[in-house]
Amino acid sequence: MSPAHVLTVADGAADDRAARDLARALAAEGTPVASRQVVDPSEAALEPALRGPLEGGGLTVVLTEPGGSAGELVPRVVARLTGARLVLNERRLALLEASFAQRGRAMPRRLDRLGLLPKGALLLPSAPDGWDGWSLAAKNGVLVVLPLGSPHLGSMVSDFLKAPAGLEATEVLVHRVLLTTGLEAADAEARVGAWLGKEGDVTVSCVPAEGDIHVRLLGRGATRALAEAALAPVETEVRAELGVDCYGRDDDLLEAVVGRLLLERGWTVSLAESCTGGLLGHRLTNIAGSSRYVERGVIVYSNHAKEDLLGVPEPLLRAHGAVSAAVAQAMAAGVCRISGSPCGLAVTGIAGPDGGSAEKPVGTVYIGCATPASVETRRCRFTGDRVAIKWQSSQTALDMLRRRLVR
Repeated sequence: MSPAHVLTVADGAADDRAARDLARALAAEGTPVASRQVVDPSEAALEPALRGPLEGGGLTVVLTEPGGSAGELVPRVVARLTGARLVLNERRLALLEASFAQRGRAMPRRLDRLGLLPKGALLLPSAPDGWDGWSLAAKNGVLVVLPLGSPHLGSMVSDFLKAPAGLEATEVLVHRVLLTTGLEAADAEARVGAWLGKEGDVTVSCVPAEGDIHVRLLGRGATRALAEAALAPVETEVRAELGVDCYGRDDDLLEAVVGRLLLERGWTVSLAESCTGGLLGHRLTNIAGSSRYVERGVIVYSNHAKEDLLGVPEPLLRAHGAVSAAVAQAMAAGVCRISGSPCGLAVTGIAGPDGGSAEKPVGTVYIGCATPASVETRRCRFTGDRVAIKWQSSQTALDMLRRRLVR
Protein backbone atom coordinates (compact mmCIF):
# COMPACT_ATOMS: atom_id res chain seq x y z
CA MET A 1 0.00 0.00 0.00
CA SER A 2 1.60 3.25 -1.16
CA PRO A 3 1.38 6.23 1.17
CA ALA A 4 -0.29 9.47 0.11
CA HIS A 5 1.15 12.98 -0.01
CA VAL A 6 -0.94 16.09 0.63
CA LEU A 7 0.04 19.55 -0.60
CA THR A 8 -1.86 22.71 0.34
CA VAL A 9 -1.23 25.54 -2.13
CA ALA A 10 -1.46 28.72 -0.03
CA ASP A 11 0.78 31.22 1.68
CA GLY A 12 2.89 30.02 4.57
CA ALA A 13 0.46 31.31 7.21
CA ALA A 14 -2.37 29.09 5.97
CA ASP A 15 -4.27 26.87 8.36
CA ASP A 16 -3.42 23.19 7.84
CA ARG A 17 -6.80 22.03 9.19
CA ALA A 18 -8.18 20.91 5.81
CA ALA A 19 -5.07 18.81 5.11
CA ARG A 20 -5.22 17.32 8.59
CA ASP A 21 -8.86 16.31 8.15
CA LEU A 22 -8.07 14.91 4.72
CA ALA A 23 -5.20 12.84 6.18
CA ARG A 24 -7.58 11.32 8.72
CA ALA A 25 -10.14 10.48 6.05
CA LEU A 26 -7.53 8.81 3.86
CA ALA A 27 -6.04 6.84 6.74
CA ALA A 28 -9.48 5.60 7.65
CA GLU A 29 -9.74 4.16 4.14
CA GLY A 30 -6.39 2.38 4.41
CA THR A 31 -4.19 5.01 2.75
CA PRO A 32 -1.72 6.47 5.29
CA VAL A 33 -0.40 9.96 4.63
CA ALA A 34 3.38 10.14 4.48
CA SER A 35 3.67 13.93 4.26
CA ARG A 36 1.70 17.15 4.47
CA GLN A 37 3.10 20.49 3.46
CA VAL A 38 1.98 24.01 2.67
CA VAL A 39 3.39 25.27 -0.64
CA ASP A 40 3.47 28.90 -1.73
CA PRO A 41 1.29 29.57 -4.82
CA SER A 42 4.19 29.98 -7.24
CA GLU A 43 5.69 27.74 -9.90
CA ALA A 44 9.10 27.94 -8.23
CA ALA A 45 7.68 26.47 -5.04
CA LEU A 46 5.03 24.11 -6.38
CA GLU A 47 7.02 22.34 -9.10
CA PRO A 48 9.75 20.80 -6.88
CA ALA A 49 7.23 20.06 -4.11
CA LEU A 50 4.99 18.16 -6.55
CA ARG A 51 7.71 16.44 -8.56
CA GLY A 52 8.79 14.03 -5.81
CA PRO A 53 5.32 12.68 -4.94
CA LEU A 54 4.38 12.29 -8.60
CA GLU A 55 7.57 10.39 -9.39
CA GLY A 56 7.25 8.27 -6.26
CA GLY A 57 3.78 7.08 -7.17
CA GLY A 58 0.78 6.38 -4.99
CA LEU A 59 -1.76 9.10 -4.28
CA THR A 60 -0.99 12.81 -4.39
CA VAL A 61 -3.69 15.23 -3.22
CA VAL A 62 -3.43 18.95 -3.89
CA LEU A 63 -5.68 21.36 -1.98
CA THR A 64 -5.93 24.68 -3.77
CA GLU A 65 -8.29 27.57 -4.39
CA PRO A 66 -10.28 26.64 -7.51
CA GLY A 67 -10.18 30.16 -8.96
CA GLY A 68 -7.70 32.98 -9.26
CA SER A 69 -4.01 32.48 -9.96
CA ALA A 70 -3.88 29.18 -8.05
CA GLY A 71 -6.69 27.81 -10.23
CA GLU A 72 -4.45 28.30 -13.25
CA LEU A 73 -1.15 27.47 -11.58
CA VAL A 74 -1.84 23.90 -10.50
CA PRO A 75 -3.06 22.55 -13.88
CA ARG A 76 -0.13 24.27 -15.63
CA VAL A 77 2.51 22.77 -13.31
CA VAL A 78 0.89 19.33 -13.33
CA ALA A 79 0.78 19.34 -17.12
CA ARG A 80 4.45 20.19 -17.33
CA LEU A 81 5.50 17.53 -14.81
CA THR A 82 3.37 14.76 -16.34
CA GLY A 83 3.99 15.68 -19.97
CA ALA A 84 0.26 16.08 -20.59
CA ARG A 85 -0.98 18.86 -22.85
CA LEU A 86 -3.33 21.49 -21.41
CA VAL A 87 -6.71 21.23 -23.11
CA LEU A 88 -10.05 22.92 -22.60
CA ASN A 89 -12.39 20.86 -20.43
CA GLU A 90 -15.79 21.81 -21.82
CA ARG A 91 -17.67 20.52 -18.80
CA ARG A 92 -15.57 22.55 -16.39
CA LEU A 93 -16.02 25.66 -18.50
CA ALA A 94 -19.79 25.09 -18.53
CA LEU A 95 -19.81 24.75 -14.73
CA LEU A 96 -17.88 27.99 -14.36
CA GLU A 97 -20.29 29.81 -16.65
CA ALA A 98 -23.27 28.35 -14.78
CA SER A 99 -21.91 29.55 -11.44
CA PHE A 100 -21.71 33.10 -12.77
CA ALA A 101 -25.17 32.84 -14.33
CA GLN A 102 -26.66 31.84 -10.97
CA ARG A 103 -25.37 35.14 -9.61
CA GLY A 104 -26.87 37.02 -12.53
CA ARG A 105 -23.52 37.78 -14.14
CA ALA A 106 -21.74 36.86 -17.33
CA MET A 107 -18.39 35.15 -16.86
CA PRO A 108 -15.47 37.37 -17.95
CA ARG A 109 -13.81 35.82 -20.99
CA ARG A 110 -10.40 36.08 -19.35
CA LEU A 111 -11.55 33.34 -16.96
CA ASP A 112 -11.91 30.86 -19.82
CA ARG A 113 -8.41 29.67 -18.99
CA LEU A 114 -9.72 28.23 -15.69
CA GLY A 115 -11.31 25.57 -17.88
CA LEU A 116 -7.88 24.33 -19.00
CA LEU A 117 -6.84 20.99 -17.48
CA PRO A 118 -4.13 18.44 -18.35
CA LYS A 119 -5.31 16.06 -21.08
CA GLY A 120 -6.85 12.97 -19.48
CA ALA A 121 -8.04 14.82 -16.36
CA LEU A 122 -11.45 13.80 -15.07
CA LEU A 123 -13.77 16.10 -13.15
CA LEU A 124 -15.01 14.86 -9.83
CA PRO A 125 -18.73 15.35 -9.21
CA SER A 126 -19.36 18.89 -7.99
CA ALA A 127 -20.22 19.67 -4.39
CA PRO A 128 -23.64 21.27 -3.70
CA ASP A 129 -22.03 24.72 -3.85
CA GLY A 130 -20.72 24.11 -7.37
CA TRP A 131 -17.06 23.74 -6.33
CA ASP A 132 -15.38 20.89 -8.16
CA GLY A 133 -12.18 18.92 -8.15
CA TRP A 134 -10.38 16.81 -10.72
CA SER A 135 -8.13 13.79 -10.97
CA LEU A 136 -5.41 12.60 -13.29
CA ALA A 137 -3.91 9.15 -13.66
CA ALA A 138 -0.13 9.65 -13.59
CA LYS A 139 2.57 7.15 -14.54
CA ASN A 140 2.89 5.61 -11.08
CA GLY A 141 -0.27 6.66 -9.29
CA VAL A 142 -3.13 9.14 -9.08
CA LEU A 143 -3.23 12.91 -8.62
CA VAL A 144 -6.37 14.47 -7.12
CA VAL A 145 -6.93 18.22 -6.92
CA LEU A 146 -9.58 19.41 -4.44
CA PRO A 147 -11.02 22.88 -3.81
CA LEU A 148 -9.50 24.41 -0.71
CA GLY A 149 -12.06 26.38 1.26
CA SER A 150 -15.14 24.49 0.13
CA PRO A 151 -17.44 23.83 3.10
CA HIS A 152 -18.19 20.47 1.47
CA LEU A 153 -14.59 19.29 1.29
CA GLY A 154 -15.18 16.62 3.92
CA SER A 155 -18.04 15.02 2.04
CA MET A 156 -16.09 15.26 -1.23
CA VAL A 157 -13.21 13.38 0.36
CA SER A 158 -15.57 10.79 1.78
CA ASP A 159 -17.39 10.30 -1.53
CA PHE A 160 -14.54 10.42 -4.00
CA LEU A 161 -11.35 9.34 -2.23
CA LYS A 162 -12.44 6.19 -0.47
CA ALA A 163 -10.93 3.97 -3.14
CA PRO A 164 -8.77 5.95 -5.59
CA ALA A 165 -8.03 4.06 -8.79
CA GLY A 166 -5.04 1.77 -8.43
CA LEU A 167 -4.72 2.28 -4.68
CA GLU A 168 -6.59 -0.67 -3.23
CA ALA A 169 -6.11 -0.80 0.52
CA THR A 170 -4.71 -3.98 2.07
CA GLU A 171 -5.81 -2.94 5.57
CA VAL A 172 -8.04 -0.41 7.26
CA LEU A 173 -6.62 2.22 9.58
CA VAL A 174 -8.62 3.90 12.34
CA HIS A 175 -7.30 7.12 13.87
CA ARG A 176 -8.00 8.40 17.35
CA VAL A 177 -6.54 11.61 18.79
CA LEU A 178 -6.75 12.17 22.55
CA LEU A 179 -6.56 15.87 23.33
CA THR A 180 -4.72 17.11 26.39
CA THR A 181 -3.92 20.54 27.74
CA GLY A 182 -1.74 21.61 30.64
CA LEU A 183 0.70 18.75 30.07
CA GLU A 184 4.34 19.07 29.10
CA ALA A 185 5.54 16.74 26.32
CA ALA A 186 7.79 14.84 28.74
CA ASP A 187 4.91 14.30 31.16
CA ALA A 188 2.61 13.03 28.41
CA GLU A 189 5.28 10.64 27.15
CA ALA A 190 5.89 9.38 30.68
CA ARG A 191 2.20 8.66 31.13
CA VAL A 192 1.89 6.67 27.89
CA GLY A 193 5.44 5.31 27.82
CA ALA A 194 4.23 1.71 27.93
CA TRP A 195 2.73 2.12 24.46
CA LEU A 196 5.21 4.45 22.74
CA GLY A 197 7.27 2.72 20.05
CA LYS A 198 5.37 -0.53 20.53
CA GLU A 199 4.68 -2.47 17.34
CA GLY A 200 1.39 -4.25 16.72
CA ASP A 201 -2.17 -3.54 15.73
CA VAL A 202 -2.15 -0.21 17.60
CA THR A 203 0.61 2.39 17.62
CA VAL A 204 0.72 5.42 19.94
CA SER A 205 2.59 8.71 19.56
CA CYS A 206 2.69 12.14 21.22
CA VAL A 207 2.53 15.25 19.03
CA PRO A 208 2.88 18.90 20.17
CA ALA A 209 0.05 21.11 18.92
CA GLU A 210 -0.23 24.86 19.65
CA GLY A 211 1.23 24.54 23.12
CA ASP A 212 -0.71 21.36 23.93
CA ILE A 213 0.01 17.67 23.43
CA HIS A 214 -2.09 15.39 21.25
CA VAL A 215 -1.80 11.64 21.84
CA ARG A 216 -2.43 9.84 18.57
CA LEU A 217 -3.55 6.24 18.34
CA LEU A 218 -3.62 4.30 15.08
CA GLY A 219 -5.45 0.98 14.91
CA ARG A 220 -4.96 -1.47 12.04
CA GLY A 221 -7.10 -4.33 10.84
CA ALA A 222 -8.29 -6.22 7.78
CA THR A 223 -11.67 -4.54 8.31
CA ARG A 224 -12.84 -1.40 10.10
CA ALA A 225 -14.50 -3.54 12.77
CA LEU A 226 -11.23 -5.35 13.52
CA ALA A 227 -9.25 -2.10 13.58
CA GLU A 228 -11.74 -0.52 15.97
CA ALA A 229 -11.75 -3.62 18.15
CA ALA A 230 -7.95 -3.44 18.45
CA LEU A 231 -8.04 0.29 19.17
CA ALA A 232 -10.78 0.37 21.82
CA PRO A 233 -8.98 -1.24 24.81
CA VAL A 234 -5.79 0.72 24.17
CA GLU A 235 -7.74 3.96 23.97
CA THR A 236 -9.43 3.18 27.30
CA GLU A 237 -6.12 2.45 29.02
CA VAL A 238 -4.30 5.46 27.55
CA ARG A 239 -7.16 7.78 28.44
CA ALA A 240 -7.11 6.48 32.01
CA GLU A 241 -3.39 7.30 32.24
CA LEU A 242 -3.99 10.82 30.96
CA GLY A 243 -6.76 11.35 33.49
CA VAL A 244 -8.27 14.82 33.86
CA ASP A 245 -5.58 16.28 31.60
CA CYS A 246 -7.46 14.74 28.65
CA TYR A 247 -10.44 16.91 27.79
CA GLY A 248 -11.67 15.17 24.64
CA ARG A 249 -10.82 13.36 21.46
CA ASP A 250 -10.56 13.93 17.71
CA ASP A 251 -12.40 17.13 16.79
CA ASP A 252 -13.64 18.04 20.29
CA LEU A 253 -13.16 21.74 21.09
CA LEU A 254 -12.23 22.77 24.61
CA GLU A 255 -14.75 25.62 24.48
CA ALA A 256 -17.51 23.15 23.58
CA VAL A 257 -16.52 20.86 26.45
CA VAL A 258 -16.66 23.80 28.86
CA GLY A 259 -20.06 24.76 27.47
CA ARG A 260 -21.47 21.28 28.09
CA LEU A 261 -20.18 21.29 31.67
CA LEU A 262 -21.75 24.69 32.33
CA LEU A 263 -25.07 23.47 30.95
CA GLU A 264 -24.95 20.39 33.16
CA ARG A 265 -24.67 22.63 36.23
CA GLY A 266 -27.05 25.26 34.94
CA TRP A 267 -24.38 27.96 35.36
CA THR A 268 -23.31 30.89 33.22
CA VAL A 269 -19.89 32.41 32.70
CA SER A 270 -18.83 36.01 32.13
CA LEU A 271 -15.46 37.16 30.81
CA ALA A 272 -13.07 39.98 31.59
CA GLU A 273 -10.30 40.16 28.99
CA SER A 274 -7.29 42.37 28.68
CA CYS A 275 -4.43 40.87 26.62
CA THR A 276 -6.68 38.32 24.85
CA GLY A 277 -8.82 41.16 23.51
CA GLY A 278 -12.05 39.15 23.21
CA LEU A 279 -10.57 35.82 22.07
CA LEU A 280 -12.17 33.97 24.99
CA GLY A 281 -15.57 35.36 24.13
CA HIS A 282 -15.03 34.62 20.45
CA ARG A 283 -14.20 30.98 21.12
CA LEU A 284 -17.08 30.38 23.51
CA THR A 285 -19.68 32.09 21.33
CA ASN A 286 -18.53 30.20 18.23
CA ILE A 287 -20.41 27.23 19.69
CA ALA A 288 -24.07 27.00 18.69
CA GLY A 289 -26.36 27.47 21.69
CA SER A 290 -23.73 29.29 23.75
CA SER A 291 -26.27 31.98 24.64
CA ARG A 292 -27.54 29.53 27.25
CA TYR A 293 -24.34 29.78 29.27
CA VAL A 294 -22.36 32.87 28.15
CA GLU A 295 -23.76 35.90 30.00
CA ARG A 296 -21.45 38.71 28.92
CA GLY A 297 -17.88 39.72 28.25
CA VAL A 298 -15.91 42.94 28.61
CA ILE A 299 -12.59 43.98 27.09
CA VAL A 300 -10.79 46.01 29.73
CA TYR A 301 -7.50 46.90 28.10
CA SER A 302 -6.65 50.03 30.07
CA ASN A 303 -6.33 50.48 33.82
CA HIS A 304 -9.18 52.97 33.66
CA ALA A 305 -11.44 50.35 32.06
CA LYS A 306 -10.56 47.85 34.77
CA GLU A 307 -11.50 50.41 37.43
CA ASP A 308 -14.58 51.79 35.68
CA LEU A 309 -16.19 48.56 34.44
CA LEU A 310 -15.05 45.96 36.94
CA GLY A 311 -14.41 48.00 40.07
CA VAL A 312 -10.74 47.00 40.34
CA PRO A 313 -9.41 49.38 43.02
CA GLU A 314 -6.92 51.96 41.75
CA PRO A 315 -4.60 51.40 44.77
CA LEU A 316 -4.47 47.68 43.85
CA LEU A 317 -3.45 48.51 40.28
CA ARG A 318 -0.84 50.96 41.53
CA ALA A 319 0.60 48.55 44.08
CA HIS A 320 0.73 45.38 41.95
CA GLY A 321 0.46 46.52 38.32
CA ALA A 322 -2.22 45.49 35.83
CA VAL A 323 -0.36 42.24 35.11
CA SER A 324 -0.57 40.58 38.50
CA ALA A 325 -2.39 37.86 40.42
CA ALA A 326 -4.18 40.42 42.57
CA VAL A 327 -5.63 42.23 39.55
CA ALA A 328 -6.59 38.98 37.77
CA GLN A 329 -8.44 37.92 40.92
CA ALA A 330 -10.20 41.29 41.21
CA MET A 331 -11.16 41.18 37.51
CA ALA A 332 -12.69 37.69 37.80
CA ALA A 333 -14.59 38.62 40.96
CA GLY A 334 -15.65 41.92 39.42
CA VAL A 335 -17.13 40.44 36.26
CA CYS A 336 -19.11 37.95 38.36
CA ARG A 337 -20.40 40.78 40.54
CA ILE A 338 -21.61 43.00 37.69
CA SER A 339 -23.11 40.11 35.69
CA GLY A 340 -24.51 37.83 38.36
CA SER A 341 -22.72 34.88 36.74
CA PRO A 342 -21.55 32.10 39.08
CA CYS A 343 -18.40 31.76 36.96
CA GLY A 344 -15.95 34.32 35.69
CA LEU A 345 -12.73 34.20 33.69
CA ALA A 346 -10.20 37.03 33.62
CA VAL A 347 -6.97 37.36 31.63
CA THR A 348 -4.31 40.05 31.96
CA GLY A 349 -0.80 39.79 30.58
CA ILE A 350 1.93 40.86 28.19
CA ALA A 351 1.44 39.40 24.71
CA GLY A 352 4.42 41.24 23.22
CA PRO A 353 6.49 41.66 21.23
CA ASP A 354 7.38 44.56 23.54
CA GLY A 355 6.21 45.74 26.94
CA GLY A 356 8.01 43.13 29.02
CA SER A 357 10.48 43.61 31.85
CA ALA A 358 12.97 41.52 33.81
CA GLU A 359 10.31 40.87 36.45
CA LYS A 360 7.48 40.35 33.97
CA PRO A 361 8.89 39.28 30.58
CA VAL A 362 6.81 38.98 27.41
CA GLY A 363 4.54 35.97 27.74
CA THR A 364 3.75 36.60 31.41
CA VAL A 365 0.01 36.15 31.84
CA TYR A 366 -2.16 36.01 34.95
CA ILE A 367 -5.50 34.23 34.75
CA GLY A 368 -8.33 34.44 37.23
CA CYS A 369 -11.04 31.78 37.41
CA ALA A 370 -14.05 32.36 39.65
CA THR A 371 -16.66 29.79 40.64
CA PRO A 372 -19.11 29.94 43.55
CA ALA A 373 -16.54 28.27 45.82
CA SER A 374 -13.61 30.66 45.31
CA VAL A 375 -11.43 32.63 42.90
CA GLU A 376 -8.28 30.85 41.69
CA THR A 377 -5.40 32.65 40.00
CA ARG A 378 -2.48 31.31 38.02
CA ARG A 379 0.73 32.88 36.77
CA CYS A 380 1.75 31.57 33.34
CA ARG A 381 4.77 32.11 31.13
CA PHE A 382 3.93 31.42 27.50
CA THR A 383 6.28 31.41 24.51
CA GLY A 384 5.85 32.30 20.87
CA ASP A 385 4.56 35.35 19.07
CA ARG A 386 1.62 37.55 20.04
CA VAL A 387 -0.96 35.28 18.41
CA ALA A 388 0.46 32.17 20.11
CA ILE A 389 0.51 33.83 23.53
CA LYS A 390 -3.09 34.97 23.18
CA TRP A 391 -4.18 31.50 22.10
CA GLN A 392 -2.37 29.74 24.95
CA SER A 393 -3.86 32.27 27.41
CA SER A 394 -7.39 31.51 26.23
CA GLN A 395 -6.73 27.76 26.26
CA THR A 396 -5.41 27.85 29.82
CA ALA A 397 -8.31 30.01 31.03
CA LEU A 398 -10.88 27.61 29.55
CA ASP A 399 -9.04 24.65 31.00
CA MET A 400 -8.93 26.18 34.47
CA LEU A 401 -12.71 26.50 34.38
CA ARG A 402 -13.11 22.98 32.96
CA ARG A 403 -11.10 21.42 35.76
CA ARG A 404 -13.16 23.21 38.40
CA LEU A 405 -16.40 22.14 36.74
CA VAL A 406 -15.47 18.44 36.75
CA ARG A 407 -14.52 18.33 40.43
